[in-house]
Amino acid sequence: MQSRKLGILGEKIAIKYLRKNGYQILDRNYVNRYLSGPQRGEIDIIARKSDITVFVEVKTAVGNDQAFAPEDRVNFQKQRKIVKAGQSWLMKNKISQDSKWQIDVLGIRVDEVNKKAQIRHFKNIII
Repeated sequence: MQSRKLGILGEKIAIKYLRKNGYQILDRNYVNRYLSGPQRGEIDIIARKSDITVFVEVKTAVGNDQAFAPEDRVNFQKQRKIVKAGQSWLMKNKISQDSKWQIDVLGIRVDEVNKKAQIRHFKNIII
């Protein structure tokens, strides 16, 4: 499966999972740019549960290789980009930076043969 199609599939699975678990989807694929300059970061899904804004990074992989976890690709540098993009989103939407927010990671492993997905949800990851 092509990586772009896999990413789109992973995000669809993630949105369904989040809605099922009481999250309200606020935005998708938010890109933080500076005055039409280079991309500074992207957030796959922005959601809200209770009074917390959740910036969700979705990582998807195909197959059963348990030695490789898709969520492992969210390194320190990626987390920093998510924080900056999240702060930008809060400002753009006139939400206080002091409001409650967190970064979650959804690691999704797709089994193409059985048409099933395994989801691992890591809440409030700390950089």
